[in-house]
Amino acid sequence: MKTLHGLALAGALGISALAAGGARAADDAPRFADTARIAAIGGSVTEIVFALGEESHLVARDATSLYPEAALKLPDLGYMRQLSPEGVLSVNPTGILALQGSGPPRAIEVLKTASVPYVEVPETFDHEGILTRIRVVGKALGVEAKAETLAAEVDAKLKAAESRTADIKERKRVLFVLSLAGGKVLASGAGTAADGMIRLAGGVNAVEGYDGYKQLSDEAIVTTRPDLVLVVDHAGPGIADADLYAHPAIAQTPAGAARRLVRMDGSYLLGFGPRTADAVNDLAAALYGDQVNR
Repeated sequence: MKTLHGLALAGALGISALAAGGARAADDAPRFADTARIAAIGGSVTEIVFALGEESHLVARDATSLYPEAALKLPDLGYMRQLSPEGVLSVNPTGILALQGSGPPRAIEVLKTASVPYVEVPETFDHEGILTRIRVVGKALGVEAKAETLAAEVDAKLKAAESRTADIKERKRVLFVLSLAGGKVLASGAGTAADGMIRLAGGVNAVEGYDGYKQLSDEAIVTTRPDLVLVVDHAGPGIADADLYAHPAIAQTPAGAARRLVRMDGSYLLGFGPRTADAVNDLAAALYGDQVNR
């Protein structure tokens, strides 16, 4: 995944490092003394800044920040997990607003000890986590009132999206496949953005028993019994439909037999930003069709 869209997807795939404390994180978040030149690291962070109408403060963004299109006009600091401290500091920021999980660790240590204020935005893959991100970004920029307004709007949309599947009795089992390199299925377990999205859309992650991503044996794939296979689209070579359907283990699952495959844009599906409610609606519609109403 060397393309921009591939990097955006990779940035969204990390395992959540915070299990709770979202409200406290927002309350304890620092505020920049000078917001004139802010470097944004993390696709959802950049998207939130734009959604707040504070994009005029941005002087740079990372390679995962592909939405909105206007963000692409900003200088690119590179992939959020492979940052160069020198590169980030070269844009002379008055503040660094970075998504939790940015790296590598040594680079973040250098940035945190530099003379430029560094605000870390918590990353969790759930409803409350999105609201916390909005509030932390808003407080850092000194626009708490705007952030509360946006958080309320996003909260209402998420609740409406989640309510669409509240009465579904038979939950669809979803297998999220990240890659199919060499015929090996790399699938999502718990604690990931994919797992969070499946839950928000009223589905069940077909993979149980581990956190993060790992390759599954053919026997393990068959036992997951997915009703649907979910993959993401990104620029560059992706997973071909024919390769998935031809996989001997997937072919033995209900999803393979019914040829039920859903594709969605990676940063849209896994970004956990202001657009997430729309992504939840789209995934729920793909899972349950006429059983849910827009």
